[in-house]
Amino acid sequence: MNRKLIIGTRGSELALWQANYIKGCLEKSGFEAELKIIKTQGDNIQHLRLDKLEGKGFFTKELEEELLAGTIDIAVHSHKDLPTINPPGLIIAAVSEREDPSELLLILKDCVDFKKKLGVKHNAIVGTSSNRRKAQLLSLRPDLEIEDLRGNINTRIQKLRDEQYDAIMIAKAGVERINIDISEFHVVEINPTEIIPAPAQGVLAVQIRDGNDELKQILQGINNEEVAKTIAVERMVLNLFEGGCHMPLGCYCRYEEEQYEVWTSKAESGDDFPDRIFVSAEKTEGLAERIVALYNNKHSFPQTVFISRDITESSYLYRALEKHSIKLEGESLIKIYPTINKLDPFILKHVDWIFFSSKNGIEHFFKLEPRLSKKTKFAVVGRGSEDMLRQYGYAASYTGQDEGIDTEEIGKVFAEENPKATVLFPRAKGSLQTIQNQMSEDINIIDLPVYETVLVDNVSKSNAEVLIFTSPSNVDAYFANNLIDPEQKVISIGYSTGRKLDEYGVSYTLPYSPDELGLSEAVFALGL
Repeated sequence: MNRKLIIGTRGSELALWQANYIKGCLEKSGFEAELKIIKTQGDNIQHLRLDKLEGKGFFTKELEEELLAGTIDIAVHSHKDLPTINPPGLIIAAVSEREDPSELLLILKDCVDFKKKLGVKHNAIVGTSSNRRKAQLLSLRPDLEIEDLRGNINTRIQKLRDEQYDAIMIAKAGVERINIDISEFHVVEINPTEIIPAPAQGVLAVQIRDGNDELKQILQGINNEEVAKTIAVERMVLNLFEGGCHMPLGCYCRYEEEQYEVWTSKAESGDDFPDRIFVSAEKTEGLAERIVALYNNKHSFPQTVFISRDITESSYLYRALEKHSIKLEGESLIKIYPTINKLDPFILKHVDWIFFSSKNGIEHFFKLEPRLSKKTKFAVVGRGSEDMLRQYGYAASYTGQDEGIDTEEIGKVFAEENPKATVLFPRAKGSLQTIQNQMSEDINIIDLPVYETVLVDNVSKSNAEVLIFTSPSNVDAYFANNLIDPEQKVISIGYSTGRKLDEYGVSYTLPYSPDELGLSEAVFALGL
């Protein structure tokens, strides 16, 4: 192409960064380009909630009209803003690398409460205009007050500075791209497997006129094929639900260890409790259809579920199942007793890390009233333990699950990242010590049994359709007297529990995450 390409873009700082990024990519390939700023309906209307504006694509319509008219050659969009079907005559010719699709919760420092999930105080006012974010936030923290928040990213952050909100939620990708200083706030980064992002969040779309084969060929040089493949699943889910970009739908697909993993969250409104599903497959073909079929066939959900732990009506799992009138009965099949009454302060003197593999380990360790050094860091296996640790006023510096690590690799990866560290393991007496056994010899392990478990005698058989086991000891207690009916399905909270089920010859499903989010996903996915 022997002329300068014209790139259409919105005029916000973030939109200009995105357009300049594509311009830079083209220039590296030897093609000149210039920007043309175009104002959209979404820029002009600031007084209405995003979900109240008419139609779809109100951040993209005007760019597409100029593209069709031939006044620009390329339109650069945030891919999540695009309708799932291109207007006639237009195509997506390329997509960018994916910026981290995590969400950020920015909190005024006097509104922080470390003991609460997400680190924000009780009844905090949180700003967001996304029904997807609202539904998922309220499922995790029903006490929060969600208020509308409009404007570009700088405007939204300024509203937080002005204390119109206690906290706001924004996409990490936007902050990273224009390098906004957010150091004045307490920042909580939320993994995309916990609050599921919008389809194609963090990806740029390069749109051109259909039939412009020369330009399409040029843009193949900046197209990321793997990203295109994963976001195609996400956008197909959105398309099959016939939802616009403001439907309360989150969908996130990634390729890990030769598997495509997909998390989906869907609600009817921002006030509705969302249904979550996790599925994985070796290929993307049929994945979106498989997810949507499960949502559309809720009659396949079980009606009764048993879990081998005490459960409260305020818990995430209880509320997720109650929405579909699924009866959840919870009963711990073990009794727990402390093994020590006093902690030798010398043990903690040179500890770099304290690594917890269970909630019980956390509870019994802090009952000993440990005197901790300010330099001591905490590691946990999953989000359940992370939440329990927060109740004692401490944040985990390492959460194996949020690193996307297989439970059977957490100890190995931790040791590689923290060579020669001294690590204290408060644990159950007689536990399998799975994490410790994965670590290299240069890690100094301090073993501290702080509790022991005693099996409940003569556990009664449950007739629930689904049985969830939460520890190896609970498995032993149940199968001492009972067998599984052929029609009953079993979920194991993690690998150690799964290995114990293997000993009894019981088939089971393993959730992605060993917490109540993962367990609810596993229950709903049983119908697949």
